Formats: sequence, structure tokens, C-alpha cells
Amino acid sequence: MNDISVLNLFLEAGMVVKTVMLLLLLASVLTWIVVVERYNFYKKIKDINTSFHKRFWSGEDLNILYDEIELENIPLYGSLSVFQSAFKEFKQLNPQEIITELDLEGINRCMRVAIAADEEEMNKHLPFLANVGSVSPYVGLLGTVWGIMTSFQGLSDATQATINAVAPGISEALVATAMGLFAAIPAVIAFNKYTSELETMSQSTLIFSEELASIFYKQSIKNK
Repeated sequence: MNDISVLNLFLEAGMVVKTVMLLLLLASVLTWIVVVERYNFYKKIKDINTSFHKRFWSGEDLNILYDEIELENIPLYGSLSVFQSAFKEFKQLNPQEIITELDLEGINRCMRVAIAADEEEMNKHLPFLANVGSVSPYVGLLGTVWGIMTSFQGLSDATQATINAVAPGISEALVATAMGLFAAIPAVIAFNKYTSELETMSQSTLIFSEELASIFYKQSIKNK
């Protein structure tokens, strides 16, 4: 079936089927916009944190690293966001005084807030992909059922009930199902992929926060 025949089927479809097709087309376009946006967003996060981990574990002085990050004005996500939040809290402590358990809890709280904010940002738009993936086939099926019903109702006005009389209407209706699948399949694949990446990055950030907390704890012991 070529593009012209699909266009003709759309133009000849009833109002309900046509509305369903337009909704599915809009959902498909928005899905691909989200797919590209999330791909670029996750790639940026991974690149930023890969670079940050190399600098952090290179032995560079953490005070210098923190000051450099402040001056660079780069987006703060993942481990970088956790480090910036925690070290900002750490620098506010009096270096002449002993770091207490309450101080460590304050630092840990800052890290938990940073992790929660990151997960909220990284999870953005994923519910939309899940909804498109789950709902689109049923919306397409609704258009198909409605179109077939309309085609068979039209037989009552036909002088002769033949397959040729209902074939165009059924074809129009089946396009709605195809468009529903066309919108749903990429959305489901992208949702599964990005959910997996989100879990991986969140786990990596959580591990880094534990290691950073250990560094602050050792510092508190050293000051005693």
C-alpha cells in the first residue's frame, strides 16, 4: 500500500475514524520527540558523570574540584549533583570543630535530596511513553471497530451486499489499527530502554553517594 492510497483512505474515512487517526498521528510525533529528547538528555548525563568520575578518583583535591565545578557552570546531574550538594554542606562546617554525627546526617540528607531531584528529572516524560505504548493499540482498535460498524451499516442502503461494498470502509478502519501499533511499538521500546538506563544511572549515583559518605565519615574520625 503506497502513501497515496493511505492518504485517500484517510480522506475518505468517517469523522470518528479520522479523529482517531489524527490523535494517533499526534501521539506518534510526540513520542519521537520525547525519544530524541530523552536520548540526548541521558547521553549528556552519562558524558558529564564519566568525566566527573575520572576527575574525582584521580586524586585531585576535593576543594579545588568543587571550586572548578562552581566556575564551570555545567549541568548538575547524577554523581556530580550529589557531590556538589554534599560538599557545599561540608564546606559550611567549621573546619576547626569536630564533625559530629548530626553534621554527617545533614550531609547525607543533602545527598538524598539531590538523588531524589535527579530521579524526578530523569523520569520526566517516561510516563507519557508508557501511556502511549499501552493506550494507542486500543485507540486504534476503537477506530477500526467503529469503521467496520459503519461499513456494515452502509450495506442496508446498498442494492447488493458484496465484498466490494464494504472493502473500502474496512480498509479505512484497519489503517487506524496499524497507526495505533505504529505509535505504540516505538513508545514501548523506548520506555523499556530508558527505564533500564534510569535504573542503571540511579544505582551508580547511589553507590557514589555511599562512597562519598564514607569519605566524609573518615574525615570526621580524623578530626577527633
